[in-house]
Amino acid sequence: MFNPSQHDVRRFFCEAHAKNATAQPLTPMETLAAQWIAQHPEYHATLADAQGALAASYRVEDGKSNPFLHLSMHLTITEQIAIDQPHGIRQAVELLAARLGSDHVAHHQVMDCLGEMVWASQRSGQPPDGHAYLDCVRRRATLR
Repeated sequence: MFNPSQHDVRRFFCEAHAKNATAQPLTPMETLAAQWIAQHPEYHATLADAQGALAASYRVEDGKSNPFLHLSMHLTITEQIAIDQPHGIRQAVELLAARLGSDHVAHHQVMDCLGEMVWASQRSGQPPDGHAYLDCVRRRATLR
């Protein structure tokens, strides 16, 4: 199983950004990352400074959002949709995106559900509950 370190993840996003900015060939995963990076110009300066990115601290207490966590969640959700795991996530996200009129905004809503699932799992010591996660996305998709 692939288990990248924090530095591996940060290097990956910084390199994808740099390669995309200089029109170098990208791997398929770097291409997906570059597409999400393009939708987050607020992260471009951070990603352009790889050494600073490796050293940066993103603590909740400091009120700074973590661009690497955010972009990683976009990639996670993109992969979940591509393979429809948990089963039904593709349809739920598509419905949510249609309701909101934006895939990007829908991803941000799904991130909230994903974060809740991870937090509940960590708090309880139980495995992540994919059914609860899917139910959360479905509820957001069907709000009237």
